[in-house]
Amino acid sequence: MNFDWSFMWTHMFDLSPHYGAGMQRTLVMAVVSMVLGVALGMLVALARLSRIRVISFLGGVYVWLLRGVPELVILILLYTGLAAAGIFRFSDVTLFGITFPAAMQAAIFGFSIREGAYMGEIFRSGILAVDRGQVEAAKALGMKRVTTLRRIILPQAMRVVIPPMGNQFTIMLKATSLASVLGVPELLLTTQTYAAETFRVFELFVGLAVNYLILTTIWTFVQSLIEARLDRHNADASAQGLFGRIRAHLLGGPATKEKAA
Repeated sequence: MNFDWSFMWTHMFDLSPHYGAGMQRTLVMAVVSMVLGVALGMLVALARLSRIRVISFLGGVYVWLLRGVPELVILILLYTGLAAAGIFRFSDVTLFGITFPAAMQAAIFGFSIREGAYMGEIFRSGILAVDRGQVEAAKALGMKRVTTLRRIILPQAMRVVIPPMGNQFTIMLKATSLASVLGVPELLLTTQTYAAETFRVFELFVGLAVNYLILTTIWTFVQSLIEARLDRHNADASAQGLFGRIRAHLLGGPATKEKAA
């Protein structure tokens, strides 16, 4: 097999201006899209749980629509479709010293609104998992609904929300490669361009796969640390230890044992 290992190792961690910028765009798109998606997901969850039927219905339609349409179709509709229809056209914007090209903005917007649909269902499940008796007790104490949500419901719901939220961010890191279709020079498009110049397609794409694997693995450890932090009050967590929890998370087993009743 004509595989140049030295070429792959040399260029896998290439921090040249083009490749380094591609890595930066990948991380920026993933982080910004996830933050916006989480914020939007919270609003969608509250809409879905609203007692006003119209708001609840609209929230349900949003989830149904954004989860049912492929992500790539959403990106193309936002960037190409809206401009072709004369409805809206993205333009370059610079924020906090970072330039967001039009295609990158469309990608972030598309990732965010789709992530909002998934996070909305995750937040809704977390909120519904909180015992209703605690909500009734908060009402009896005279707490307002906003205060109850902020001090009673959300802190407990986050223990349910964090694991799937972490999984969604892993998916988001990999989904940023779809932005290459819009011409965003992130990791995938940068690698494609360099492969066309060097004709070393196999080596470069194996290196690209390893780069994505490294990013998702690092986030897996970070997610394990966050989960251990949220569950620090559990006696079993202290008995098992932090590295035991990380090992259990990586192996797919239960992080902690349930406490005896």
